[in-house]
Formats: sequence, structure tokens, C-alpha cells
Amino acid sequence: MKNLLLLACLAFTAAAFAADTSPPTVAPPAPRHYLIVLKLVPRLHDDQAWTKEDNAAVGAHFNRLKAGVAAGQVLLAGRTKEPGDRTFGLVVFTAADETAARGFMNADPCIVAGVMTGELHPYGLALMAKGSET
Repeated sequence: MKNLLLLACLAFTAAAFAADTSPPTVAPPAPRHYLIVLKLVPRLHDDQAWTKEDNAAVGAHFNRLKAGVAAGQVLLAGRTKEPGDRTFGLVVFTAADETAARGFMNADPCIVAGVMTGELHPYGLALMAKGSET
């Protein structure tokens, strides 16, 4: 009798699992990598043209990128060491999709303040050295 009861319980359990019609759990898509190319607006190619507001925007821009690094969203940020008319900055970061990436770029304090322009590019991160943040 015990064996018969055990077989009935197993059969009921198997039927319950087979009848489960809930959708399978799907992991959210992995974040994608994007690259922003930042360039100074032409009026700021002259070092004497910078205002307090321009410098404040750059400070807010830098602090936002530091927070992005701390949060794991920003992987790399920096700029070339050239004169204003030739210099540009790069930001490599992750976002769920292009809409989110464009929103991240457009919310940059330097873009909002009109200090820099930004170009967004999908980016295929292939290699990155450990400790390369120094």
C-alpha cells in the first residue's frame, strides 16, 4: 500500500510539472557597450574664452563620470592632450540599448551647457587589461 501511495504522489507531481504553463524565465539582455566622442565647441578653442559656467560644467561632467565608474557603468573616460581645436574626449560605457545610451550622453553636463558636442557610437569591447584604469 505504501508503494502504491508513493507511486501516486510521484505521478501527481510529475503531472503537475508537465502541466506547468508558466513562461520560461528569460534573463534580461546583457548591457551593450557604447562610445561617446566629445569635442569642445569652437568658441572654447581659445583658453581665454572659458567662463566660470563653462568650468563648472566640466567639473560636473568629471564628477558624473567618476560616479559612473564607481557604479560600474563607465569603463573608460579620458581626453587627448592636444590644443583645444584638436583635442577630444572618449567615454566607453554600458547601457541597456541605444536609447538609454543616447540619454546618458545627452544628460552630460558639458553637452547640456553647450561646452561640448557628443557623437554616440555602438562599441565592441574586445580586450581590456586588468588594472588599466591607472
